[in-house]
Amino acid sequence: MASIRFVAIGDSFTEGVGDELPDGYVRGWADLVAQGWAESRRESIEYANLAIRGKLVWPIVEQQLEPALALRPTHLSFNGGGNDMLRPRTSISHIADAFSQVLRRCDEEGVRLILLSGANPSAQLPLARVIQRRGDLMSEAVVQRMDGRADVVRALNWPDAELSDPSFWSEDRLHMNSRGHHRVAARVLDALGERVPDGWWSQPELPDATALGRRDYLREHLGPWVKRRLTGTSSGDGREPKFGGGWIEVEPR
Repeated sequence: MASIRFVAIGDSFTEGVGDELPDGYVRGWADLVAQGWAESRRESIEYANLAIRGKLVWPIVEQQLEPALALRPTHLSFNGGGNDMLRPRTSISHIADAFSQVLRRCDEEGVRLILLSGANPSAQLPLARVIQRRGDLMSEAVVQRMDGRADVVRALNWPDAELSDPSFWSEDRLHMNSRGHHRVAARVLDALGERVPDGWWSQPELPDATALGRRDYLREHLGPWVKRRLTGTSSGDGREPKFGGGWIEVEPR
């Protein structure tokens, strides 16, 4: 059995949406962390990813946490609340309660928690100041729940002003592109005390990055998002996690 068994739970951020490879595979920061971790230690690690896009924070906890812990990991990464934050009636304390629950269960099972906050997309979005304020409140509330817990690995992306630059984001303005996911992976590996591969903190800007005009953005991205909210549907409905069937072995290259 590998000495490191890393399982990730969450929503589109952890699934890797925005970092699509040419063959259509969705990679993302968690996949990159698994590979970078194996290379830093020069040994294979076991990795699973149960994240599904579109999930609210409590469904993540209710549907993904226990299956993840059943795998008997050494480390579990958790992020959520981004989809909740965009809903104006959501209670910040209710979001923070989910993080407290994950920490409690990790303590009970002897699993080390890797805590992430999502990157801040607000500068590019409608209602930017509202999103910024709610994101600040959520980030502060979650960090307070971890007060005094030096054993929790913290990879906090919300305060990273550079990561808010459009060059780190995909055209939907809600999900990071490959450049953004590499920067998040670098932060996680650094927080773990592992070696960060050269260039991951700030890869060159993507040559094919495109910025949609307001009309195209509203039609292609914001409109469909609003429709899902009104109809009570999710981009993750009917999806299965990409690595939910058990461990995969990640070898150093």
